[in-house]
Formats: sequence, structure tokens, C-alpha cells
Amino acid sequence: MAKEKQQKSADQHYKGHRDRLRQRFRNGGAAAMQDYEMLELVMFRAIPRRDVKPLAKDLIQKFGDLSGVLSADVDLLREVKGISENVITELKIVESTAQKVGQSRIIRRQALKSWDDLVVYCRTAMAEKQIEEFRALFLDRQNQLIADEVLSTGTEDYTPVYPREVMKRALALSASAMIIVHNHPSGDPTPSKADIQMTKQLDDISKSLGIVLHDHLIIARGSEYSFKSEGIL
Repeated sequence: MAKEKQQKSADQHYKGHRDRLRQRFRNGGAAAMQDYEMLELVMFRAIPRRDVKPLAKDLIQKFGDLSGVLSADVDLLREVKGISENVITELKIVESTAQKVGQSRIIRRQALKSWDDLVVYCRTAMAEKQIEEFRALFLDRQNQLIADEVLSTGTEDYTPVYPREVMKRALALSASAMIIVHNHPSGDPTPSKADIQMTKQLDDISKSLGIVLHDHLIIARGSEYSFKSEGIL
């Protein structure tokens, strides 16, 4: 009997907590919430009958912030005690939704006129990756985005890039211009000598084919580096 009362009390506690958290979100949105509280909201569906606050705080401690949790590698998430496949699915749904929203703001729009949205999209898609990823944003004659493709992935400090393969893909898409992007998981967006050499090589090849390389962005957590802005392109 005592055990039943304790369980009932626990059920009422987390139900009341969840109701209050949802109400606070309805009233003030994400700005009124801590990162761990936003995670609680995400995990409510996956864990319907348990206090998820300790788990949310553990995730923030391990991955740094909400963005870090959502973009964390699935295998790393599985290492956290209490994380189920259902929780991982919910987290990845939120991550993918954010990326889709960002992409919808730039697809079929003039990339150079939607530059801020483009940078935000690249940050959302790449800044928290634990390995380097190289992608190309292919544009038509009006500089509208026609394709966004990840062309290679590598290690935490290197990803192979083959300029001729990049141009081959641009020609296949009938692209007239492009923006290339890769991330630095180290957090420092400063280009390496190899980054600079590859960019210049790609620029030379693209010019010979009549395709404009508008920029090369290096995305890091909280910052980015533009080859165009720095005068390298």
C-alpha cells in the first residue's frame, strides 16, 4: 500500500512538472526555457512515465548544449545511461526538422541575397558534426539553389576533396555557380594550407568550365570563415 502511494505521488509530481513546463513554453516559447528543459519537452513522448530532467541534464553535460545533443552521433548517444532508441529517434526528428526548415528558406531562392539564411542553414547542418564533411551548394544562372549535396566525409580533422569530381557533379546538374562548404569540428574555422590549395585548384578548374565559385565557407561552432570575405577568392 505504501509503495502504491509513493508511485502515485511520483506520477503526480512528474505529470505536474510536465504540465507546468508545457505551459511555460506556450507562454514564452524557447526563450523562456533552459536547454535541458527543451530537451525534457522533446523526450516526453519517448519516455511517458518517468522524470526525464536528470537525463536531460546528463545529456547537456556530455554534449555541451541543446544543439550539441541534437546533432550528437547516434553511437555516442547510446553510451548515455537511460537513452533508448525511442529517445534517439525523437532527438533526430527534431534535428532533421530544423535542417529542413533551414533548407526551405534558401532552396530556389537567390543564395547571395539570402546569405544570412544560407549561413544559418550551414551552421545548423554542420557546426556540431564530430567529423569533417564537405558539401557543395549548386546554383543556376539566377544564383538560385538547385542542389545541396554532401560530397565527402572524413575524420575529425580531414575530409578528402577531389575538385574534378566536384566539377563533374556541377556539370551533371547544369549548375552555373556554386558555394562549397566544410566544417572544422575543432571549433577553429581558420583554413589549413590544404584548404587554401584545394580552393584555388577548384577555382581554376571552375573558371575553365565557365562555372563561378562564389565562396568557400568553413563552419565551426559559433563562427565561420569566408574565403570571399578574406580576399582569397
